[in-house]
Amino acid sequence: MSVEIDSWKVTLPCTRAEAEAIDAGAFALDAVLMTTEEVEDDKERWRLDAYMEHEPDAAMLDALRALAPSAAGVAPAIEALTAEDWVKMSQAGLEPIHEGRFVVHTSAHPIEAPEGGRAFLIDAGRAFGTGHHATTSGCLRMLDSMAAREFASVIDVGTGTGLLAFAAAHLWPDAKIAATDIDPAAIDVTRINAADNHIEGLELIVADGALSDAIAALAPYDLVIANILAGPLVSMAPELAAIADAGATIVLAGLLETQREQVVAAFADCGCALAEVDRRGDWTILRLTAGETRYVPASPPDPKGRDGWALDI
Repeated sequence: MSVEIDSWKVTLPCTRAEAEAIDAGAFALDAVLMTTEEVEDDKERWRLDAYMEHEPDAAMLDALRALAPSAAGVAPAIEALTAEDWVKMSQAGLEPIHEGRFVVHTSAHPIEAPEGGRAFLIDAGRAFGTGHHATTSGCLRMLDSMAAREFASVIDVGTGTGLLAFAAAHLWPDAKIAATDIDPAAIDVTRINAADNHIEGLELIVADGALSDAIAALAPYDLVIANILAGPLVSMAPELAAIADAGATIVLAGLLETQREQVVAAFADCGCALAEVDRRGDWTILRLTAGETRYVPASPPDPKGRDGWALDI
């Protein structure tokens, strides 16, 4: 009986500095890159995993080696993955997490929500945002802390699994909520997760950042959530600020503490002021407030102009 190969995984050791550079989005490859701290507080013991649809060729392997120069001379581990492998990897070790009133669990670790709380079933897979990463769990806490506020229009940019949009739907059931992602597969995952969690009424949009007629048609938003990466946050600051209403709340995540100043500065240039910082290890979640008048970019944002951004880390 033949086994159908679903995708491929390449693994290399790396350092924390290399991982931070990769997470900053400084390289564009036809692969999903993930970095993991192998040994706590050891800057030299990190790991780079690259997932791709096709068997890696020499050019791909060379590009991955370039991301982790400390691994020079180390042969990359190449693994063919089946659909069953994805399920096993996605569920391994993902114990339920608790953030405020929210509990996030996989089907392998079911749990009831606490009284007055809400449990979300999010099985890990090919979309980021199971709640187990500090950026996602930090966003959950940030949203939970704002439960007493009123929001009428919410957008979750780079929604991944849809988790943060689901949390917003629970906290503000009367709000119009849009969940967007550049990856159509993530929107498919969000649609499935929404059905599994009995979340209805979400506007699901495939879009590059905030540049979409569908997103513009629903603007302005009084709550903008963007849990992506620092580089895209900097380059997308004008378009994210442009869809925010005057005085709107903007929650940003996916950035390292070392990248905070640059992200805050980019949004300050668009009239947004820093209101709260939640630091979780190396990662930082920001809450900003849009200006008293709605921001209008000096020129229409152009996605082609994003290629020139760079971060100091």
